[in-house]
Formats: sequence, structure tokens, C-alpha cells
Amino acid sequence: MTRHVSTTRRSGAPVESAGPGFETTLLVRDTCLCLHAQRAARALARRFDLALKPVGLTSGQFSLLMSLNRPEPPRMGDVAALLAMDRTTLTANLKPLERHGLVGTSADPADRRARLLRLTPAGRAVLGRAVPVWRHVHAQIEAGLSAPDHLRAELVLLSGSGDPQEMPG
Repeated sequence: MTRHVSTTRRSGAPVESAGPGFETTLLVRDTCLCLHAQRAARALARRFDLALKPVGLTSGQFSLLMSLNRPEPPRMGDVAALLAMDRTTLTANLKPLERHGLVGTSADPADRRARLLRLTPAGRAVLGRAVPVWRHVHAQIEAGLSAPDHLRAELVLLSGSGDPQEMPG
């Protein structure tokens, strides 16, 4: 039995003053794209975190280091955009990597206000050990999916990031 106390606004739109019913909870549980994406992201991150632990990285650190693996050091803003995080969060995530000597920062000669990020030799070495682990786990995950390329394309579409081949900077 649903217990709703419905009133109306001046606009005539109904208002659920007692809150949504349990059937709404079930609807959200079963259909919410955001919920399912969050659950899948956490499950994937846990799987990669566990696999990358012997290398000394988390899945987020691996992604961050990989985003710096470029011919030219990228600007902080470009990395933040690629990883879909704000600059404050990126700065917080960079700190432990800098402390461990895996990442360095410097002023951009073209714009002294901007910061360039670069992998250090130690950062490249850690990535060198992490990539085979990533390849193995990634292949296992893709093998369990019916259409990994389709899923990837849909995730890129949802993220609004455009071409997955495109790397800013």
C-alpha cells in the first residue's frame, strides 16, 4: 500500500509531501543509469586497485600517471579535463605521486601562471611495471562482456568526452 499525501502547487503540479513510495525506490534501483554507472565504476576500480596494489598504485593513480605519459608535458587544466575532475581534486591526487617522486610540476614557459605536469623517470618505471598488470585485468574484463567496444562508445558518449582517441594538450 502506497502512502502518499498529494497536494497541488499553484501550477497544478502534484507534490508528494510524504515522499516517494517504495515503488519509486525500486524503479530507481532497477533503471537509474547514474546508479548503475556508479556501481560499475566502483566494482571496476576495486578490481584494478587489487591488481595494481603490488605495483604500489591505485587505479586512479594509474589513470593519472597514464594521462601524463605524453611526448610533451601537459598543462594541469588539460589533465583535469581528460580525467573529468576539477583542478582542486587533481592537485590533491597529485600530491602523493609528487611525494613519491613519480610526478614533477613546473611553470609553463609560455604562461607562467599555468603548471605543466611530467612523469619522472621513477614514474615511467612504475608505469612500465603497471601496464602489463592493467593489460591482463583489462583483457579479463573485456572477455566477460558481450560488446566491449559498444559499451566503451556509449560510456564516451555519456561522458561527453568526444573521441576516445583524442587526448587534450
